[in-house]
Amino acid sequence: MKVHILDDWFDTLRGLPCFDLLEGHDVTVWKDHEPDPDRLAARVKDAEALVLFRERTKIGADLLEQLPNLKLVSQRSVYPHIDVEACTANGVMLCSNMHAGAPSYAAAELTLALILASYRQIPQQAASIRSGNWQMGVGRTLRGRTLGLYGYGRIAKAVAEYADAMGVNVQWWSSEEGRERARADGVTLAESREAFFATSDVVSLHVRLKPTTHGIITADDLAAMSPRSLLVNTSRSGLIAPGVLEAEIERGRIHAAVDVFDQEPLTDTTHTLLTHPNVLPTPHVGYVTEDEFDLQFTDIFEQVNAFAAGAPIHVINPEVQQ
Repeated sequence: MKVHILDDWFDTLRGLPCFDLLEGHDVTVWKDHEPDPDRLAARVKDAEALVLFRERTKIGADLLEQLPNLKLVSQRSVYPHIDVEACTANGVMLCSNMHAGAPSYAAAELTLALILASYRQIPQQAASIRSGNWQMGVGRTLRGRTLGLYGYGRIAKAVAEYADAMGVNVQWWSSEEGRERARADGVTLAESREAFFATSDVVSLHVRLKPTTHGIITADDLAAMSPRSLLVNTSRSGLIAPGVLEAEIERGRIHAAVDVFDQEPLTDTTHTLLTHPNVLPTPHVGYVTEDEFDLQFTDIFEQVNAFAAGAPIHVINPEVQQ
């Protein structure tokens, strides 16, 4: 098959063990991001399979209708960036392993890293010593503080394990269904949503972005957070109502560590979330590790091979086979 891999910005996949799974296919790797569907269609016009890096590229009717040779879109995990109906209408199968029970430990580790880096001022201290100075300030100890985890899912539970090992108190908030599961598991739930935000020294978001969760974190939620508390978002920017985090950061009361943004890649060096001293930003690297890529793309390339062999796996729109 003619396989086009999109958005492999650092040409990482060729050096991973999983790439051997594509032996025998005609593979093209694109190392930059092309957001325009017309220009992207011109690039990949001969593709029979598109391989995606999570949600870096949107797949909609405007692209699919220009790709008559395309038969497969292969990726891993959730797919809010893909128009499944348009895939089906254009005879394109979507395959995505939803990896039930397997959290992204890389994302959980980054969450912990951002909390520690923010509390101990690691970026600022490193910049200070590199500039010829010594210490630039005094950080804070994490042990004994309260971590509020919003969302009762796989990644949040992994973060909770790390926090527990460090002597951090963990409390939870979630949807009603999530809170029911949390109660059944006997973990600590906040008394109310307002109490969750008001009594957590750190609030970390771990919720999937879907129509019902767009903007679930409101201005009132952030206003309820105590001064100097830390909001961490390694999930999706759209969980926070538009402009709300930026406005609260400008007030100077709370801190934030964010790995996700409304626009990605974010290259506006005047943006509040990149310039304000209370914010530690990272460029959506929560799942960006060699180990995580090898895990994910083993699944993805196995999907390509299964499709080529006439026995597709992890099919999201089986009606396209009819």
